[in-house]
Amino acid sequence: MSTPLNRLFVQTGGALREELSPMLRLALPLVFAELGWMAMGVADTVIAGHAGRQMLGAVALGHGLYYTFAVFGIGVILGLDTLISQAFGRGDLADCRRSLAGGLVTSLLVAPPLIGLVWTMGPVMDWFGIDPVLKADTQGYLRAISWGTLPLMIYASFRRFLQAQDVVRPVMFALISANLVNIFGNWVLIFGKFGVPALGAAGAGYATSAARLYMAGVLLWVTVARFGWAGWTAWPGWERLRDVLRLGFPVAVQISFEVAVFAVTTTMLGALGPVALGGHQIALNLVSITYMIPLGISSAAAVRVGQAVGRKDRGGAKRAGWVGIGLGAGFMTMAAVVFWTIPGLVAGAYTNDAEVVAMASSLLVIGAFFQLFDGIQTVATGALRGLGDTRTPMFVHVICYWAIGLPLGWWLTYPQGWGARGFWVGLSLALILIGIILLAAWQRKIGKGEGWN
Repeated sequence: MSTPLNRLFVQTGGALREELSPMLRLALPLVFAELGWMAMGVADTVIAGHAGRQMLGAVALGHGLYYTFAVFGIGVILGLDTLISQAFGRGDLADCRRSLAGGLVTSLLVAPPLIGLVWTMGPVMDWFGIDPVLKADTQGYLRAISWGTLPLMIYASFRRFLQAQDVVRPVMFALISANLVNIFGNWVLIFGKFGVPALGAAGAGYATSAARLYMAGVLLWVTVARFGWAGWTAWPGWERLRDVLRLGFPVAVQISFEVAVFAVTTTMLGALGPVALGGHQIALNLVSITYMIPLGISSAAAVRVGQAVGRKDRGGAKRAGWVGIGLGAGFMTMAAVVFWTIPGLVAGAYTNDAEVVAMASSLLVIGAFFQLFDGIQTVATGALRGLGDTRTPMFVHVICYWAIGLPLGWWLTYPQGWGARGFWVGLSLALILIGIILLAAWQRKIGKGEGWN
């Protein structure tokens, strides 16, 4: 009896030899880029922590609030994966540049409203009863980091343009080196070095904005050096802007709702006390780190599938999708084994508090059950994006997280008295369902040849 999971291993095994090498060449730099993206927020929090508990709280809260808006902006740009990789696959380099122009114009249109929303977070913090002093520091951080929103979206546009044409090492370099810019900027601006006034939490925001401006500048320089100015500095046309938004808006909604469900969960767990919240934060951080690897593979799968679609090479698209999904599933299976067998060891790297470590360990054991499916759904989402399908992942994520996982998690946590484990069981079930459904969706669409022009 053939099932989607059986298909996964059969298809991956048959395609591995032909597709593995090009997939890894593309995916590995993107994996490091995703890890570099995550490290930037960690650096802000760690350095701010050395300035005191108040500063640490302001930066951690501000980063969590800002991230929801930032991922929406980046999500809008992810439609370029489909447009540029398919155009590159069919050899239409002019259309690649037109789509880049569409991404840049979209950035100019979307960034200002996002910045405006970030600046209105004061009433939201009042509603949650945030301490006035903490609120003031958090607002300073939010307003400072908001200026990096447009450079971040411009960077995302150039990144999609380059990686869709197999130019990925500069993407990795830009993010890794940007962390050095961010760390140095944090040190100077938070504490006041070289005659610069100490800006506290706002300094962390300005440092991150400067790092994102640097990232955009690096990829702008690479683009001009390799491709010149022609084709992407002209008006792309309203039709291309509609294409970018048509493909990117569902991605933005999907990512924002995914981030929001974990933010809501964290907020709700705050009522259970510091042990539950601390254990949850440690476990969530660890599963977020493992998630970065299939996320980088997902970007590579979107490119490889999209290029094959552009060439009208259905077999190549199948190989790329299945190998990408197999790689993501394989890595996350190893992560699951680690979380299942030595959860206390990995959680203990964060704190010496035995109660918090025990709580985090119990959550990581639950998390081990969804690692495989998280890897599958992440890469399947990218493969579907390569085909031009961004709506299916959006609907599946929103329904499974918000209509199934979150309500079930609340019911298990509070009425049933499971504590933090209840939310993790609910969200684990949601991720398992998402993985199975998106794997089946990929199999159906690639089997029918959907995505071909």
